[in-house]
Amino acid sequence: MNAPFNKHANNAATHPAFLSVWDIHAYYGESYIVQGVSFDIREGEILALLGRNGAGKTSTLRTIARLDNPALRSGEIWLDHKPLHLMKSYEAATNGIALVPEDRRIIPGLTVEENLKLAQIAPPIGWSIERVYELFPRLGERRRQEGITLSGGEQQMLAIARALCRDIKVLLLDEPYEGLAPVIVQEIAKTLAIIRDQGITTVIVEQNAVAALKLADRAVILDTGSVVYDGSAKEVLDDEKLRAEYLAI
Repeated sequence: MNAPFNKHANNAATHPAFLSVWDIHAYYGESYIVQGVSFDIREGEILALLGRNGAGKTSTLRTIARLDNPALRSGEIWLDHKPLHLMKSYEAATNGIALVPEDRRIIPGLTVEENLKLAQIAPPIGWSIERVYELFPRLGERRRQEGITLSGGEQQMLAIARALCRDIKVLLLDEPYEGLAPVIVQEIAKTLAIIRDQGITTVIVEQNAVAALKLADRAVILDTGSVVYDGSAKEVLDDEKLRAEYLAI
């Protein structure tokens, strides 16, 4: 098993990683949730961020996205040499961070296309809507349908598509396979692989650990807010003892 994490020199200019999370500590009120998490991601890589319920996975994603809860009290987050840890959430979004939350946040009363257009109101604008429809033809077929009336899988596609309508560098996905049929999970996984081929870095938090590991290049496993594994996704798939201990699979 690899070391839990590496300590880095406090100088982003000399660090080769595209996204670096350095010893972050985050709290909900006085509840200590993220306890010294560190990991690096290369550009265009897919990282599976795994662990049991309550391990701190979603809180880590939210901290990277610079949301107010949980509150980051110490540590650093660098994206392409820019200090995310010094930014507000809207600044992190402007600099290329996109979080797709578990509940997807499809806006009621708006069609599929209106949800996409809303994402493009302010710069920086990313993919064109027609390019999004090429990746998600089902959304193109339903462009005039109200977003919240889509199936669960289609809503997940819309949430990812909406993120792509911004000029993003890192896609943070919280439980993208939740409640979806296996065939839809496979379809979304294929789409995420295409997105990776476009150079977008992805962090995926997912209870369906096997599906996430099959897609990912690397895996980080959290246990009670700390990193207990950082290495290849294939190694986790091949290590039954590791999966049983930290993922219960």
